[in-house]
Amino acid sequence: MAWLRAATWGLFPRRGYCSRGSQGQLSPSFVEALKIVVGDPHVSTAAAVREHHGQDESVHRCQPPDAVVWPQSAEQVSRLAALCYSQRVPMVPFGTGTGLEGGVCAVQGGVCVNLTHMDRITELNPEDFSVVVEPGVTRKALNAHLRDTGLWFPVDPGADASLCGMAATGASGTNAVRYGTMRDNVLNLEVVLPDGRLLHTAGQGRHFRKSAAGYNLTGLFVGSEGTLGLITSATLRLHPAPEATVAATCAFPSVQAAVDSTVQILQAAVPVARIEFLDDVAMDACNTYSKLNYPVAPTLFLEFHGSQQALEEQRQRAEAITQDNGGSQFSWAHEAEARKQLWTARHNIWYALLAASPGCKGYSTDVCVPISRLPEILVQAKEELKVSGLTGAILGHVGDGNFHCILMIHPDDAEELHRVKVFAEGLGRRALALHGTCTGEHGIGMGKRQLLQEEVGAVALETMRQLKVTLDPLGLMNPGKVL
Repeated sequence: MAWLRAATWGLFPRRGYCSRGSQGQLSPSFVEALKIVVGDPHVSTAAAVREHHGQDESVHRCQPPDAVVWPQSAEQVSRLAALCYSQRVPMVPFGTGTGLEGGVCAVQGGVCVNLTHMDRITELNPEDFSVVVEPGVTRKALNAHLRDTGLWFPVDPGADASLCGMAATGASGTNAVRYGTMRDNVLNLEVVLPDGRLLHTAGQGRHFRKSAAGYNLTGLFVGSEGTLGLITSATLRLHPAPEATVAATCAFPSVQAAVDSTVQILQAAVPVARIEFLDDVAMDACNTYSKLNYPVAPTLFLEFHGSQQALEEQRQRAEAITQDNGGSQFSWAHEAEARKQLWTARHNIWYALLAASPGCKGYSTDVCVPISRLPEILVQAKEELKVSGLTGAILGHVGDGNFHCILMIHPDDAEELHRVKVFAEGLGRRALALHGTCTGEHGIGMGKRQLLQEEVGAVALETMRQLKVTLDPLGLMNPGKVL
């Protein structure tokens, strides 16, 4: 790497160089080397900037990096990685900071690589239903760009997250029951490996729908949570925008009735696009925060996509099933503005619950189980939440067996935080006992590493560790996460 030798010649002592000082801070010479790569304005060691980049939306305490850099291209990311690798400095990728499992906490300090300045949509292939985006492109920005093409990207985790960050965390969302998760919608990735090499997981420029050629490297990096490399570009699968859309809400007398309706709608093969559950606590917060007037009761939000004729048939079948389970006050939203209001309220539920509990911080956990076991675990979770004395709500993408518990805690109350963690671990283990997973979409991050081991077993975990060591032998990529 001749450029590295030239760029850093004279900056570092010839022997005994340590990129991190005795207090864990990067040496001035190393910071200067970072500035050579990305430019002086794109490097910061200011305390406020570092603290902003050392925490996400989770309750994990802030652990700031020693420096933050904003590369402008994949070449700069490659040079940054090679520099950090040569000096054994940890690297932590950063997108929009909307994660929920402490994925951006710099547990060993190092350099935070903020990729948001790389925000181009570099290639659109409408005939092939694919698009190539840089890591700073968010899902809303992409769909705004696609507005006149008749196409859209349906994966929506709620927050306006960056698309490459969504790939890194294996994100999902309300549309997963119809369109799948990020694992189903990423065709190719450009990844900078820890030593600076550039990898195209499916081959450079390729955007085919399926392949039997070799190992599925794309699938390996989707959901790797930044522990194997830095994603600098993603080729995504697009979908035709539906001809017509209709949404609805329906209140139920109990959690059991709402979830039974979900299972029966799916068993009846009604092609529902979205089916979301919110308990009474969530609905109360939703009404107050979004200025709505829905019944404060266990509720389903539904949406159907298709032709006008197909929608009418779907509507009738879904309504009949919900009525058989005691569903009432079925309310249909046909106009785009009404649907937008409904789903905006659903996506804002995190902030609605925080607003309802001033001075508290949110703790969110999620699990996913086979559809047939969903009523059992949801009812149990609701009962145990009441018994625990904790304040929180249950909601989720029940169409694919995934749901969330959002708990409100006082940040300085260590005993309450302990009870929250006990509840969350217990929920994860109940999901495992029902042949589910400890996380459907939030990821492992810092908080669920023990549950991952219990879920996949010793052989699978050791295989993951071997893959990690092969790709990241120095353990520099987002250390302290997943494994």
